[in-house]
Amino acid sequence: MKLFPYGHATHPQWQMAAELTLAQVRAQMALHGYASSPTLALLYITDHYALQAQDILDHLSTELPEITDWSGTVGVGIAANNAEYFDEPALALMLCELPTDQYRVFSGVAPLGLGFEAHTALIHADPGTPDLGELIEEMAQRTDSGYLFGGLASSRSRTVQFAVGGDGNIRGQGAARGVFSGGLSGVAFGAGIHLVSRVTQGCLPVARAHQVTKADQHVVLALDGEPALDVMLRDLRISLEQPQEALAVVRATLVGLARPQAARPGLVASEAAAVRQTGHFGNDVIVRHIIGLDPGQRGVAVAEPVAAGMQLVFCERNAQAAKADLIRICAEIREELEPEELALGAVTALHASEAEAAPHPARGIAGAIYVSCAGRGGPHFGGPSAELQIIRRALGDVPLVGFFAGGEIARNHLYGYTGVLTVFTGN
Repeated sequence: MKLFPYGHATHPQWQMAAELTLAQVRAQMALHGYASSPTLALLYITDHYALQAQDILDHLSTELPEITDWSGTVGVGIAANNAEYFDEPALALMLCELPTDQYRVFSGVAPLGLGFEAHTALIHADPGTPDLGELIEEMAQRTDSGYLFGGLASSRSRTVQFAVGGDGNIRGQGAARGVFSGGLSGVAFGAGIHLVSRVTQGCLPVARAHQVTKADQHVVLALDGEPALDVMLRDLRISLEQPQEALAVVRATLVGLARPQAARPGLVASEAAAVRQTGHFGNDVIVRHIIGLDPGQRGVAVAEPVAAGMQLVFCERNAQAAKADLIRICAEIREELEPEELALGAVTALHASEAEAAPHPARGIAGAIYVSCAGRGGPHFGGPSAELQIIRRALGDVPLVGFFAGGEIARNHLYGYTGVLTVFTGN
């Protein structure tokens, strides 16, 4: 599989950003090793351009008439190889050369039809969609692997998604021109498209995990048979007798939850210690806010329905843990793609200095999509673009685009404070 051409730019005028981006992808399409006949475009814009989304799509699709399929969305920030754009007008574009019988673009008004066997899917979702969790679960069930990746659009203005298929109109979408709000959209991939995907988290447990023994919807009433509020106060080493101090600690605390069918019985003191070192909670753990306390019932309310049998651990966001875990998933992806005996070209590409480490087909990565939480990004990792720079150093210099989301999707779960890194491979 050839490398996917990609480009990114920022400019107060979207026309200038588009031209700068087009110049980059056209230059790459003329290079050896890059795709020269792409069929699918992935487009991400910051919310500064949200009101001009249709104009941007119309312009880019006119300038790239060979591209018949488009997908993407808006974020408060967008990602590209080694760079991220927050609080500034910007766009990122990647052109994928994939067999047209191995993917389908879909949207809320033109759902994925029964004639295509989806193996996995890239999902863009509107956070205001009712029953979003159920829709994600249903979509995962419609794929052979049960694996989705993507995230929720994030915007301080209009929330939009891009979805254009085939001859410029997806069957069933009527006169719509490819820009949508609400529901789900994205790209379903067949089994012939090889992907490797990992979830990275960046929270550390402050104490051992507990089993939820009593709950009422969002309110955890008992942990390990004890009142949940009492357990939390003990784990966080705070007291309601000093309410201001206690409130500050609670606001900085999150909860990690594992559903009963995915719960890992061994998440106790020894494993929690390992998590403190690696920052890796595991893909089945979702992190949510504490949204209230119930002194009357001695309960703790969290931003997720909770049921008896789930595991719960109080945790805190940690920049060092986030960095270590991000490096871990990049290493896992490289290890999965690199054979024990590498060809000379791959060895040269993988061991070149950073200045020489240009994208190379020998790495086995044609392109990558990274969806990270809007609460992460460079500031959480120590500076502008720090999160994307970590990926480049750890994974190598590969074509990459993505966005900073209001929630991240991996498998059939909706996460928070995570990153989802997915690479297209030639194997």
